[in-house]
Amino acid sequence: MSEIKTLCPYINGQYVESKTEKYTDAYNPSTGEVTAKVPCCTKEEVEAAVQAAKAAFPGWAATPVLKRVQILYRVRELILEHMDELTYLVAEENGKCWKEAEGDVLKAKEGTEQAISAPSLLQGESLMDASRGYDSVLYREPLGVFAGIVPFNFPSMIPMGWMTPMCIVCGNTIVIKAATFTPRTALRFAELYKEAGLPDGVINIVTCSRHEAEILLKHPDIRGVSFVGSTSVGLHIYSTAAAEGKRVQALCEAKNHALVLNDAHLERTAAGIINSAYGCAGERCMALPVVVVQEGIADRLVAAIKRLAEGLQVGPAYDKESRLGPVVNAAHKQSILDWIQKGLDEGAELVLDGRNVVVPGYENGFYLGPTILDHVKPGMTVGDREIFGPVLCIKRVKTFEEGLAVMNANPFANGSVIFTQSGYYAREFARHTDGGMVGVNVGIPVPVGMFPFSGHKLSFIGDLHCLGKDGFRFYTETKVVTSHWFDEEEGKSTNVSTWDGTI
Repeated sequence: MSEIKTLCPYINGQYVESKTEKYTDAYNPSTGEVTAKVPCCTKEEVEAAVQAAKAAFPGWAATPVLKRVQILYRVRELILEHMDELTYLVAEENGKCWKEAEGDVLKAKEGTEQAISAPSLLQGESLMDASRGYDSVLYREPLGVFAGIVPFNFPSMIPMGWMTPMCIVCGNTIVIKAATFTPRTALRFAELYKEAGLPDGVINIVTCSRHEAEILLKHPDIRGVSFVGSTSVGLHIYSTAAAEGKRVQALCEAKNHALVLNDAHLERTAAGIINSAYGCAGERCMALPVVVVQEGIADRLVAAIKRLAEGLQVGPAYDKESRLGPVVNAAHKQSILDWIQKGLDEGAELVLDGRNVVVPGYENGFYLGPTILDHVKPGMTVGDREIFGPVLCIKRVKTFEEGLAVMNANPFANGSVIFTQSGYYAREFARHTDGGMVGVNVGIPVPVGMFPFSGHKLSFIGDLHCLGKDGFRFYTETKVVTSHWFDEEEGKSTNVSTWDGTI
């Protein structure tokens, strides 16, 4: 049994022993062993993190963007230098298989690289003679302290790819509320940022309950909140923080659908679905938990998916031969089991049952095998609500139009996918799907970091998405300076227009 560590919040560039009496167990999902005691930070500790970020802001904001970028260049190199260490850490605390965990870290690198584009993307706009003799210049400026509220499923990518790099390169500081189940990766990243030369207080990390996190939503020194998690919590965060005058981006739940037409390449489509549905044990908002398939190909497709799913090697995350790792903890495993049973109670057909999988030598791990529910009908909640596990639902339709309608009836619209060889239907799908990120023969249509992660409907609440140009806009506010210089004659005049150059 590995050593159980008692974690500490990271405030003003150092670990601070928490004064809390409440700790939560964090597990190694592969073994079921407790690996860390995670503090529920006190209100005073959350406040201290905010104050550290506030104190660091003036100096950091005044640091030229080229110098801020130089630190991120060093962070990028440190990520590469510590790739195996960070990958193992993600695998150990989250349960992702090795390549999935490595991808989680690489996405942090990608977000860092996008932030390094700041000298160009922070450039403003100007117009000489906006009005005769009057020039206008638009600048982008940092706002102050931001809060990042992080889920358990991507302990590297979300806090250290989506949030931190872009936030701080714009000149802001940040307080991250790390996920209680998976905080160690973010804490290790904070150490690497300090090694890269980041001033103390620019990044601060706490772990706490929703009660203490509420401070971040109402605190007068917090200017904006970036959140990833459930829709119910996202709605609360948006309504609460926005009412306090803060800007908010809330990336929420999903129930992504794929439409498979009769002309799709069967084997490659099935392989793409396997990768999308069961990668990261289904614990990602861009998973593919629902396949809508035309009846003409449905039986053959389901058979192909089942055959490939049965071949997935379920095992510990850090075993490089594993293709399906555990889910994050016992409570989440039970939630998924309850969803499978609910699907059966609602009338779905169990094609593949992953509930009783056992991994020899890892009997206490939180494992579920790939599960397939066929003949999922409209109105069955198992086909409409996020399960967040390795469960694939099959919905059968007669036509493209029926399939598109079934997909668009869902209240979530993070991503949507079509598998077809028809350019016409691919174009029609891209034009009319509600999904914000669309794949044509691409099972996980997550764009690279220069584009925004752009969910729609109840999958996103706010105006500006993370990453891409949206990210830079979210973390900055604009200032427009209009200037006018007098010649000798005008300098002696006392006749000034009511509109003074604005018309």
